[in-house]
Amino acid sequence: MTATSIDGNAYAADLEREVAADVAALAEKDIRPGLATVIAGDDYASRTYQRRLQQLAEKVGCHYVCEALPADVLEADAIAAVGKLDADPRVSGILVLRPLPPQVSEVAVYRALDPGKDIESVHPVNTGLLALGRPRFVPSTPAAVFHIVDRFYRDSDRDPKTVLARSVMTFVGRSDNVGKPMVFMALARNATVVSCDVHTYKAGKLYDLTAQADVLVSAAGVPRLLSGEHVKPGVLAIDVGINPVDDPVTGRTHLVGDLDFESVAERAEAVTPVPGGVGPITDAWLLRNTVRAAQMAAAAEAARGNLGF
Repeated sequence: MTATSIDGNAYAADLEREVAADVAALAEKDIRPGLATVIAGDDYASRTYQRRLQQLAEKVGCHYVCEALPADVLEADAIAAVGKLDADPRVSGILVLRPLPPQVSEVAVYRALDPGKDIESVHPVNTGLLALGRPRFVPSTPAAVFHIVDRFYRDSDRDPKTVLARSVMTFVGRSDNVGKPMVFMALARNATVVSCDVHTYKAGKLYDLTAQADVLVSAAGVPRLLSGEHVKPGVLAIDVGINPVDDPVTGRTHLVGDLDFESVAERAEAVTPVPGGVGPITDAWLLRNTVRAAQMAAAAEAARGNLGF
């Protein structure tokens, strides 16, 4: 391997320390940030993520609450659960975990969120602000990706702003919560943006486009979709994919990314592993957004007090 393997755990640890310091500063003003998760049903991945976030929230000093709903929850009851959290002064940030049951509309639940507590920017107002380059909150996974980009280039004595303005950034995957926000963020950085999805693949153009990328981000959810032959020498390759696969020899399940790590690492300047790459930074950034929401709410409350109401 010739590429630098980016240590997401180390990046995340630095972010966690920053978040803990911000929580301590708020505590001096008798303010405690609070994270709430909404989960419906018993999806294994969602439950695992919920427990991980609870542990991290408690670690950095945030209040935490989980609104657990049954798999057969009515849409009206799911919306009411969100409304209860909107009104809870202990909660500064709300995360609705996916997937929601088929009888519950994601759009309807997202619209019910208080935009000031919508730390993943899924409410239409926050999505619009992000698209306009004026985000209230940057969604945690896209934020983690750009945090990696910024830190890697700064650590190698390059200005991220200058590098990205001269770079082709290629994104594989166009999901509403990861792929599309990353496109908005890259455009705001003046990068030349290429967005690919399954239709690009079916058209036979995916690998030609990934091979042109100076910065390649894959969030397709397809195990080992891209290998070394599909990337440009010297690329910064960031793997958002988290794909469980069974080992044919041991029968054990383990996680792999969208990138074939070993072959990509032979050509890339740097690459993120799975696990231990984007994931830990995503978790830390979600708590960062929770703290930011508390700071914004406190500032708004102080402004109202100064105006006499």
